[in-house]
Amino acid sequence: MFKSTCVFSGNAHCDLSDAIADYLEVRLGRCKISRFSDGEVFAEIQENVRGVDVYIIQPTCAPVNDNLMELLVMTDALKRASAGAITAVIPYYGYARQDRKSAPRTPITAKLVADLLSASGINRVVSMDLHAGQIQGFFNVPFDHLFAMPIFLDHLRPRFTNPPVFVSPDAGGVERTRAYAKRIRADLAIIDKRRPQANVSEIMHIIGDVAGRECVLLDDMIDTAGTLTNAAHALKEAGAARVMAAATHPVLSGPAVERIIASPLEEVIVTDSIPLREDAKRSGQFTVLSTARLLGETIKRIHHSDSVSSLFV
Repeated sequence: MFKSTCVFSGNAHCDLSDAIADYLEVRLGRCKISRFSDGEVFAEIQENVRGVDVYIIQPTCAPVNDNLMELLVMTDALKRASAGAITAVIPYYGYARQDRKSAPRTPITAKLVADLLSASGINRVVSMDLHAGQIQGFFNVPFDHLFAMPIFLDHLRPRFTNPPVFVSPDAGGVERTRAYAKRIRADLAIIDKRRPQANVSEIMHIIGDVAGRECVLLDDMIDTAGTLTNAAHALKEAGAARVMAAATHPVLSGPAVERIIASPLEEVIVTDSIPLREDAKRSGQFTVLSTARLLGETIKRIHHSDSVSSLFV
């Protein structure tokens, strides 16, 4: 029988790749990834992929450079093996915060990564909840930008007898938070954070009524959790009855887990776009939602030339 598609996985998140393969009812393609003694990445595709449409599942999470290089090397190996089309499924796009020149003589590394991916031979990119939506424009190949919103809303709807308040932890996340609030007719609040001078604690001004309400802080990622936990404290001081958080990408670098444990956050809901840190698992404060169905359905629709945007209507 003619084989028309194959799904491969890098080493960044094998559990997610296995779950996506289970949803698609396929086995993962065989690929041996090894390293030379000096750390160089080597990939050997152990399948016949000539003329086959292939999908590589590889979030570029920590260690970012290693996982990105794995993705590039695998893509080059597939291209030289005459794969028909190569789609990179990157649930978490690393370097996304470097999307513009924030100061003189600084790089736009999100664009550099896009150029590297294009040069490696990738024909299409799938990613989820980009930190900056304009990154799609850095590519000259089709880019499918997915949203974890349906996953979160399915989980959150049954949790509340009365509509909660969805809270944006900064001005940049207002559009995302409004989209959530609109779909379940919840209220919206915004935290305006200001730093009066260097090395002085942030002052939080809350726009919206949160007193006595259940609040859900929404963000695309949790890195060091400074903004998130400061926002949680500000909401509690403003009289919020309960505070929880939902974020797509649990980057959780540095003291993030310790800060969350010490904060008023009762629960932090994340997806499995990135493997959750072991200390976060042990804390019992995190709930992980699977993205396998969403990513698997996206792969299926791309392969059959069906609409992907209809997943989010």
